[in-house]
Amino acid sequence: MTMTYVLREAEMPILPAGHEDIRVLHFSDLHLTPTRAKEIADIKSFISLKPDLVISTGDFLAHKSAVPVVLDALDALLDLPGLYVFGSNDYYAPVPKNPLKYLLPNHGKRVHGPELNWQELDVGLQARGWKNVNTSRTTITIKKTVIEARGTDDAHLEFDDYSRVAGEPGKCSVAIGITHAPYLRIIDGMAKDNLDAIFAGHTHGGQVRLPWPGGSKALTTNCDLPNWRARGLTVVKGEPLLHVSAGMGTGPFSRIRVASPPEVSLVTLTAAF
Repeated sequence: MTMTYVLREAEMPILPAGHEDIRVLHFSDLHLTPTRAKEIADIKSFISLKPDLVISTGDFLAHKSAVPVVLDALDALLDLPGLYVFGSNDYYAPVPKNPLKYLLPNHGKRVHGPELNWQELDVGLQARGWKNVNTSRTTITIKKTVIEARGTDDAHLEFDDYSRVAGEPGKCSVAIGITHAPYLRIIDGMAKDNLDAIFAGHTHGGQVRLPWPGGSKALTTNCDLPNWRARGLTVVKGEPLLHVSAGMGTGPFSRIRVASPPEVSLVTLTAAF
């Protein structure tokens, strides 16, 4: 079966000298439903990338019956160390709306569908050893490298409270932040605490992008992150490195991606020079 996603590769030189490279599989925004056979097959193929660590930045779900579908799609990856947070679509089912509204300014108004069984998903992921950093800090050791990870709940729903995980990193080799929607208030908080890198999703890479010299240009991020940072690795002086996954899926009522194909990322953490 031919895969229909793009593999985005990036390198973060944030490890101490002498530490082995760490391959991080970063995915986001699966928006899975039981009928998305093609996307499920694509997700099952991620294991072939041979990551050392998996990071999911939320929006696993898009249907009331999607929890077992997600756990099955991720089955092989759940044998590896993993970190995750939830996004708005893990809490509430999508509802029909004009997809063009995605491109309009974000005024904070939300229309929610029925609540989804995110608790079942949380139990299923943790039962296989993945760590929920939605509102907590944890450490994980990969190849003798101690990684401290902290995360926030979804900022798009204003569920985030960075103060719950704030503070200088503890004893670790590298410190990362994980969040679904990369709102500037979270990036600023993590920057003040001198984290090395942040992983996020939510943007769908802009979902609709325009042809532009050198590639394409996002029209929106669906948050207050500048459009030029809508996907991939971006660097701003004085801030942690930011990696935004453009995600694999779309909501079931807005299945349009223009010049922003489904993607998964392989981010290699390397020793700084």
